[in-house]
Order: sequence, then C-alpha cells, then structure tokens
Amino acid sequence: MAPTRLSRTAVKKFGQFNRNITINMEENEKLKELVRQKYSEIALQDKDTNAASCCGTGGCSTEVYNIMTDDYTEIEGYNPDADLGLGCGLPTQFANIKAGDVVIDLGSGAGNDCFIARSETGETGKVIGIDFTPAMIEKARINAEKLGYHNVEFRQGDIEHMPVTSNVADVIVSNCVLNLVPNKDAVIKEIYRTLEPGGHFSISDVVLMGELPDALRKDAEMYAGCVAGAIQRDTYLGLIRTNGFQNVTVQKEKPIIIPDDILSKYLDSAELENFKSGSSGICSITVFAEKPLEKKQASCPPGCCD
Repeated sequence: MAPTRLSRTAVKKFGQFNRNITINMEENEKLKELVRQKYSEIALQDKDTNAASCCGTGGCSTEVYNIMTDDYTEIEGYNPDADLGLGCGLPTQFANIKAGDVVIDLGSGAGNDCFIARSETGETGKVIGIDFTPAMIEKARINAEKLGYHNVEFRQGDIEHMPVTSNVADVIVSNCVLNLVPNKDAVIKEIYRTLEPGGHFSISDVVLMGELPDALRKDAEMYAGCVAGAIQRDTYLGLIRTNGFQNVTVQKEKPIIIPDDILSKYLDSAELENFKSGSSGICSITVFAEKPLEKKQASCPPGCCD
C-alpha cells in the first residue's frame, strides 16, 4: 500500500499545531516556575507579614492572597504556625471527613488544612499533603513534627501528576490551588484517579463570572495571586462533570472584591469604572463531587447460562 501523502495545507496546519503545543507547554512551565518562586518566598514569611504585603512578597497597602482568606481560628485542629493566609475557603468544613479516612490535600502549603483534616480522621486515619514548593514541604514537615503527628505526611510533587497510587483516598480537599495550575483538567483527572470509588472531594477555588480585563488576565503577578488563573464558573463545574464525577454541588459561594489600590495598578480610571460597573465578577466557591462506585457485573438470571 502506498504511503498517504499529506497536502501542503495539512502539513502547514500540523506544523502550526505542534508549535502551538510547544508554546503552551513552555508558557505553562513559566507559570509553574513563577508560582514556585513566589510561594517559596511566602513560605519564609509569617501570616502577618503576608497580610501586610502585596502578593505576599512586597510592600503595598493590600495584597491579593489575603483578600480571599476565611477565618480558621475557631476550627478544631487549627495551628497558627501552619496558617499563611493563602486560602479562599474552608473546604475541610464541608468535606464530611470521618475517623479512619485517608485524606489528600492538594497544595498543602505549611499544613493548615492537613492538620484540620487530621483532627477529623483521628489517629486511625491518614493525611497526605502534596505541594510542589520545597520550602513549603519543609515548613509543613517541621510543623507536623512539632505537633507530634505521625499520620500526616507531606510529599513534594506536581498535582497534575500526583505522587500517589490510584484509588487510595476517601476524601480530597484543596484550598485556592487549582488557580495556580495551568492544566486544570489534568488535576481533575488525577483527583478522579486517586479517589477510591465512592470517594469524594471538597475544593475551594476562585472562578469568574464574565471576562477579566486583559491587563488583569495577562499579568503574571495576578496569576500567582490566584486571580488571573481563574476560569469561568460554568467551565470549572463542566470540567468536573465531564471527568465522570457525580452529585456536583456548590457548597458555598462568596464574591471577592479586589480593592481599587490593586486594580489601579492594571487599569486606567475608565477601565476601572467599567470593570466595577460591568457584569464581570470574581467569586470563591467550594465544590463537592463524588467518584461513582464501580459498576458491578449484572447477575446472571437462572437458566441463562445453562
């Protein structure tokens, strides 16, 4: 059989497709490296320093991360040394964690959500925190040792390729982390892989209603601050459903208002007014979903196999 010959147009399109993939991969790696650098700096600071800084790493009147933070201080298992003020919700409150559960926390930072989850799993359970910033892993391990927790483990890795075997977790939680990952679909697929059949997740994250202004969407600093990395609310929920999850439920939703002193760094006065008066918005949502139980083989009725 003669080999198939591609037309010049097809060859040109194929070449452009490959170039686009290469560009996207390079851009994704640049974003990941930006996040790694920024969060390495944040890991070396305490919560008060982060709260008085811009994007956790420089001086200004307000900063992006802590605009979204909820109050953990009254929750059992809370440890102030592990709270860097980087979340946008309280996913462990909604995660229905039971004693003895295996829980995975994606983007575990200094360990805050892991330690709260551990208070619910008890000593018979296990909590695994995953973070790809070495400084965060080191800080979390130090905190776990101080607390004497021997069933809380921290693993360095990319949540697009989790260092965890399949079908191991009863519950997965995450707090304002998927925004930092360029390939969100890959993370959701990994969540599905690592959950046991019948397991579930509760994830707090930032989503958009309408489009962000280009200046905000393209700025790398805003990406690391969890804003420019947000995707549309319906797209976010759609990714969860198309990856096979069921009972997808928004457990909590709240608006996020970026202060004018931050917006004015990216938008002129007319753009700022248009953004604030338009239909665009930024929200924090906490989403619950379940991995279906594996389908059992239908039983053979009497006589059918004779």
